Amino acid sequence: MGTEEVRGPKAPKDPIKKKPFFFIMQGKDIYGAPQPDGRGIQFIYESDGRLINAARLSGNITDDYMLELLKTTEGFRKMVHSIGVSVSSRVPDEKVRFVFQMYGETQTDPTSTQITLDFETDGMERIIKMSDVDWKASDKEPGQIRFEFPEPGIQASVDVRFYLNNGFVAPIQPIDTMVDFASKGYKEMIGRSLMQTGNTARLEKVLQKAGKGEDVCLAFIGGSITQGAGAIPIHEKCYPRLFAETFEKKYTNGGKVDFIKAGVGGTPSELGMCRFERDILRQGAKQPDLIVIEFAVNDEGDETKGVCYESLVRKALALPWKPAVVLLFAVFSFDWNLQDRLGPVGVRYDLPMVSIMDAVTPQFTLLPNDGRIISKNQFFYDQFHPSNLGHQVMSDCLINLVDEVNGKAVSESFSLDEKELDKITPVIGADFEKVELVDKHELKRLSKKYHITLMSEGSFNSEDKELQMVEMDKKIEPVAELPYNWAHASTENDPFRLKLTCSKLLLLFKDSGSTAYGTAEVYVDGKKVMDADPLKVGWTHCNAVILFNEKESASHIVEICMAKGHEDKKFTILGFGVVE
Repeated sequence: MGTEEVRGPKAPKDPIKKKPFFFIMQGKDIYGAPQPDGRGIQFIYESDGRLINAARLSGNITDDYMLELLKTTEGFRKMVHSIGVSVSSRVPDEKVRFVFQMYGETQTDPTSTQITLDFETDGMERIIKMSDVDWKASDKEPGQIRFEFPEPGIQASVDVRFYLNNGFVAPIQPIDTMVDFASKGYKEMIGRSLMQTGNTARLEKVLQKAGKGEDVCLAFIGGSITQGAGAIPIHEKCYPRLFAETFEKKYTNGGKVDFIKAGVGGTPSELGMCRFERDILRQGAKQPDLIVIEFAVNDEGDETKGVCYESLVRKALALPWKPAVVLLFAVFSFDWNLQDRLGPVGVRYDLPMVSIMDAVTPQFTLLPNDGRIISKNQFFYDQFHPSNLGHQVMSDCLINLVDEVNGKAVSESFSLDEKELDKITPVIGADFEKVELVDKHELKRLSKKYHITLMSEGSFNSEDKELQMVEMDKKIEPVAELPYNWAHASTENDPFRLKLTCSKLLLLFKDSGSTAYGTAEVYVDGKKVMDADPLKVGWTHCNAVILFNEKESASHIVEICMAKGHEDKKFTILGFGVVE
């Protein structure tokens, strides 16, 4: 039986000349994270300046006018003629749906435009002309890009190009060279991250324990970078997991690493100090030998400007088994973090400190031939989060610290005297170092200590299940953060009332992007102290705010009710942070 000869066209048409373009994604890794409906989806948010930053990092765009146009749907349509999308995976016939969603008045506006295209992950570029899109009048701004797979767990690499309308010129598109992890320059870059080793006694104790073949527990608390944002897949390639695995290979002598990852996206140390016992200590079930604290790019929103951060550091240092505490300072793509504000805390307590900003930012402006080791486009997944390469760099910076400490003589390390914590005066403040989380789950356990009486749940008698979801530890399946809550989900407006004795109190409540949520009024001892507006942030997120901070403990009555005109709206009390 003969085989049919495959032939090309006899008279192939000349290629259509492509318009000038720039990348917003180039070789970007994606991963179909599990969804409740059984699909796998990679979400890439483009609002709040993210698309502009992608054009800068991946597309080499410096023209202010072009960048300004990306802020709105109107500007986007003026500049962009078409979108080119290509997806490559190990299995070239995997199905994928590309979705580019515009935002209307809210992120969840059902009337906004969704540009969609179904195709296969074969690496071929597909073109979507903007003139073929059915645009909606409600569109305000480019919102998010999604790559939707029929099942979870699919890993792929994507390129997304914006082809330009007549009159717009694209710069030469950057092509990055491979990062040489074994090079002298790379090692020098990593070495710059070490701000100080500090008193290494506690870290030496961890190394000695590992060297004896005993299991060690490594814990990480922070924001979205510690959660793993930008890492593909998030649960395997995040810097905490990479560090834990490298530590186990290099330093454990037959023992295992117990791994705790407790990063919560978009949240500062103000929330971190409240959730520390639950998320790091697992309510007393865990005793970490090493705790890495990473809030240097999350604490701009901390209303105490460092008091919460120092309180969290002291909370970790005060644990009776004396774990090693390392301060890690991540960096945003615009070369910013808060190490100038928070670094003095590490100096005061003589702690090991590692700065990713000190390592990578000095070389970003160099050309490859002049000493650049890794470009911004390679290091960052978006303007806020590191890519897989960036997470690897962060892990290597932490390993560099451990290597430095391991290289010292043990006698030298243990000869350093450690001051008693209560004899060290806080450099910023430590008002909340003994804060505890009180929610439905902890209410009974802590009611005697704080003389708590739940006078009435009122109409806050439901339980919210649609919460901020977080990938903890080594798991890809996200879990709900602060699930034991009091939720208002009716049209009634009976106030939530709580009586307790304390000196300081924080309210933890849920932010949302849904207009179904409304503002609640918060009263303490009959006096209104704040309007809690869950729509300010614009996405489902845990928010912590201070209601009062007094020197002396006293009895207080807290009352929360829906604001006038918001009686039929939803509001979720996630819990309280309480100091005796």
